[in-house]
Amino acid sequence: MTPELLAAGPFHEALRAAISASGLALDRIRYRLRLRDVSISVPTLSNWQSGRRRPERAESLRALAELEAVLDLPPEALRSLLGPPRPRGRAAHPKGPEAMLKAWGKPIEHLLTGIDTSSDGRLTRLSQHDRIEVDAGGCLAEVANRQVLRASHDGADRWIVVWDAEGAAKPPEIIAGQHCRLRTLNTDVDTGMMVAELVFDAPLARGETIIMEYRIAGLAQPDQFVRRLHRTTRDYVLEARFDRAAIPARCARISSPSWDLAASPTGSVHLVEFNASGTIGIRWQR
Repeated sequence: MTPELLAAGPFHEALRAAISASGLALDRIRYRLRLRDVSISVPTLSNWQSGRRRPERAESLRALAELEAVLDLPPEALRSLLGPPRPRGRAAHPKGPEAMLKAWGKPIEHLLTGIDTSSDGRLTRLSQHDRIEVDAGGCLAEVANRQVLRASHDGADRWIVVWDAEGAAKPPEIIAGQHCRLRTLNTDVDTGMMVAELVFDAPLARGETIIMEYRIAGLAQPDQFVRRLHRTTRDYVLEARFDRAAIPARCARISSPSWDLAASPTGSVHLVEFNASGTIGIRWQR
C-alpha cells in the first residue's frame, strides 16, 4: 500500500491496494464487518474496489468507516478520497452547453455558436477508447478515438468534440471515421480551442447503440495527453504508443504525483478507468 495512493487516490485503486495489503479475502472482510454490526455484500465490496460503484448513501459511508478500521487504515483515509457526492436528478444531467461550459469554461462559449448540442445529454457513454501516437521527438502526434454510445432519448444524432490545441503551431485536423461525418468545426487560433460537430449516419431511437470513431491528426504537443470527460463514461481506456526512438524513461497519470506507469519494451502504456469523469491523461519524460 503506497502512501501516494492514500494521499491522491483514486478511491477505488486505494481501496483495492488496502485490501490486497491486508491479505483478507472479501468474504473475510464481510465477516469482520458483520462483527461490527455492519452488513455489506461481497459484490458491493467488489464493485467499490473495481470502480464500478462508490459509497454514497449514509449507510454505505458508515460501512466505509468500519472498513477503514478492518483494513487498519487511519480514520477518513478512504472517505477523504471520495470528494463531494455526485449530483443527482436534473443537476446530474445538465444541458449540453451548460455541461460543456462547466468543463471548459468561457474559452469555448463563442465556439458553440451554430452547433447543436441537444444530443449531448441524450447519449449514455458506454465505452471510450483513446489511442494516442507519440512520435520520435516525444510529441503527441495523433489521437484515434472510438466511442460506444447508447441513446437515452429518441433523436440523438451527433457528437461534440472539444479539443485544446494550445501551443500548436497550427490547428490540428479532426477527421470523422466510422458512422459519422464532420458537419461544423469552429476554431479559435488565439486560444487553440476547437469545437467540432460530428453527425451520425442516422438519428438514434431510444435504447439504440452506435459505435463511432474519429481522429485528431497533425498534432505536435509535447510530454502529455489530457482527456476531459464532462459526463460519466462507464469504461474509459487510454492507450499510448511511443515511437521506438522515443520510448519514455518515465510515465505517470496526470493526477499522480509519482511516476506510476511503466512503458512496455515495445513502447506502449495503457490505463483503464471505470465510471470515469473529469480530467484523465498521462504525462511522460524521456
